[in-house]
Amino acid sequence: MRILILGGTGFIGAPLTRQLHRAGHTVTVFHRGETEADLPDTVRVLHGDRNHVSERRADVAAFEPSVVVDLIAYTEAQADAGVSTFADLADRAVVLSSGDVYRNYDGLRGASAHAPDAAPLGEDAPLRANRYPYRDYATDDRERLYHYDKILVEEAYRAADALSATILRLPALYGPRDDQHRLFPYVKRMDDGRPAILLGEQHATWRWTRGYVENVASAIALAATDARAAGRTYNLGAPDAPTEAEWVGRIADAADWNGEVVAVPNDALPDALQSTLDYRYDMALDTSRFREELGYSALVGTQEAMARAVAWTRQHPPASSTDPFDYAAEDAVLEQHAEAR
Repeated sequence: MRILILGGTGFIGAPLTRQLHRAGHTVTVFHRGETEADLPDTVRVLHGDRNHVSERRADVAAFEPSVVVDLIAYTEAQADAGVSTFADLADRAVVLSSGDVYRNYDGLRGASAHAPDAAPLGEDAPLRANRYPYRDYATDDRERLYHYDKILVEEAYRAADALSATILRLPALYGPRDDQHRLFPYVKRMDDGRPAILLGEQHATWRWTRGYVENVASAIALAATDARAAGRTYNLGAPDAPTEAEWVGRIADAADWNGEVVAVPNDALPDALQSTLDYRYDMALDTSRFREELGYSALVGTQEAMARAVAWTRQHPPASSTDPFDYAAEDAVLEQHAEAR
């Protein structure tokens, strides 16, 4: 197959590109040129601005893609540009969305007071009533975060009659090249010899579906190459959604850490570990539809995936962190907790 990938050099894009290439597909990657990944020499590269993808329409047409994989449609305008550019050039589009489309995400961030929807959340679970979930984090209305909304991206692609769209709602990704360094706060504490990891009581039981980056890349590759995925919406991620305490335990096993996870009331946590999130709202996704309809199975097992993620985290700590790692404050809470038992 001839596959065009928008954004094929980043955290998820690079392993996806390599996997499709290894499977024998002809791949062209469209990206800004700011990050060059280690891709096979035969992968063609088009440089351009995602917001002005139509400017490279002639080059795309010359490639004659059968499928477009849009990894970087974050806004309605970007989705509209993708639809108008590719609708008569390709038969199908595979579009990355997110678990943040679900209504529980509004509850989690305090934007809704609805009763928590029962998890795991299937593809037909209620979606957010509110739009632009990250607008409060934007300092300028020209920023991508200001206009970000995957619900609007999904709607734009689904409305394109000439371009049969597959929508893939992603979990929290982890693994090599994770620019959010999701494992780092836990791994650092473990490597610093901390006797315990502190969690708020609700956070300790909160569930969030994760996905190892290479496994999610292989799922996207399957969706792009299997015609049965056309017009379908799928949650991606691991088949189970551990609690946060269980997740820390998996990291501990890979990091060879023998401490304990200690759950305390949220108001007893040190200031640096306080959270404004409402952890009554689970973000566990039901990922069974993708496995049952397309016969998907993970490339990398759970233990091996975590071992690779921990190893990469140790080798690539972030340049800076908002976590002060105030161990004196954590020790004071642990002492109070021990005395109360």
